[in-house]
Amino acid sequence: MNTRFPAPLVFAACLSLFAAPAFAADGLTIERVFGPEVPTGPYKHPACLTELDNGDLYLVYYGGKGEYATDTTVYGSRKAKGSSSWSSPVPIAHDPFRSVGNGVIWQAPDGLVWLFYVVRDGATWSTSRVQFKVSRDRAATWSDASVLSNEPGTMVRNRPIVLSDGHYLLPTYHETGHDTEVVGPASTSRFVRFDPKTNVWTEAGRIKSPRGNIQPAVAEVEPGRLVAYCRRGGDYRPSTRGFIVRAESTDGGKTWTEGKDSSFPNPNAAVDFLKLKSGRLLLVFNDCFHGRTPLTVALSSDGDKTYPVKRNVVAHPGGDFGYPIALQARDGSIHLVYTSERRSVVNHAVFNEDWVK
Repeated sequence: MNTRFPAPLVFAACLSLFAAPAFAADGLTIERVFGPEVPTGPYKHPACLTELDNGDLYLVYYGGKGEYATDTTVYGSRKAKGSSSWSSPVPIAHDPFRSVGNGVIWQAPDGLVWLFYVVRDGATWSTSRVQFKVSRDRAATWSDASVLSNEPGTMVRNRPIVLSDGHYLLPTYHETGHDTEVVGPASTSRFVRFDPKTNVWTEAGRIKSPRGNIQPAVAEVEPGRLVAYCRRGGDYRPSTRGFIVRAESTDGGKTWTEGKDSSFPNPNAAVDFLKLKSGRLLLVFNDCFHGRTPLTVALSSDGDKTYPVKRNVVAHPGGDFGYPIALQARDGSIHLVYTSERRSVVNHAVFNEDWVK
């Protein structure tokens, strides 16, 4: 699969301010960004965040009547540097005939902003494909859509990383089966590499595991050596056998070991994983076997060997805090977005390493 991106065709975007309440406790700030009062449909899930090179934060989510609604849209919102308000969400990706989902926003080192998103042809996610747009003006305007993958069942969920060789690595995944309550055992986490010198995406390796895995979150622990943590396959019934799936690559993501169960529980929910400026590794996950509470962060100081320190970002009985996406801003602060209240509210937490420790 080789895909080149086209020169952008742009449309006008209008922004208006939206004020969001926040609370702080012990070095942690949690802000309720958008909820049912925002007229983009009751469904707002999942969210993704990037920091732009001018200090703005840019957030995307897909909204509509529900997860499997036929009329959904990816929306974008900006929190300008120094501002306490988010702009009103505006549509940035839509298909007139098909449902869209899972927006991933990321600014590359050269300033180009990438928006990857899912387009679903049929009734379930196993019919999906991946498209993308780019922006050359910090997400003010966007190109037309291009196709990244035409293989049915292919989706995105986590942001790319920049490898030590200068290539970009985008985590993707391939979901099988047509049961909305089960991730099929043949589902695999996958990766594609982008060469910024040739503007070409190339298929890389994939992670297989006995019960299936999806939505990989990846970090380059040392040059060429990558570790990925993936959402497990299976269903949502209570279990004590569901763990985050872990795999390694020693060739920059071109090949991967078989996915093995880690020691971290997973209730069939998304995770995130990133390398911090300090060299420590941060894993974000729901620390339970069933249900999406608590939402927890764990810290490793020895290159993914142990995670002796962990702390709950949010924990309420019966809560649902899902699809976390984390980034470390230029000032060292860690930003985490996640959804809650039956996927109707987007939240934004801010903390630092000292808070975790």
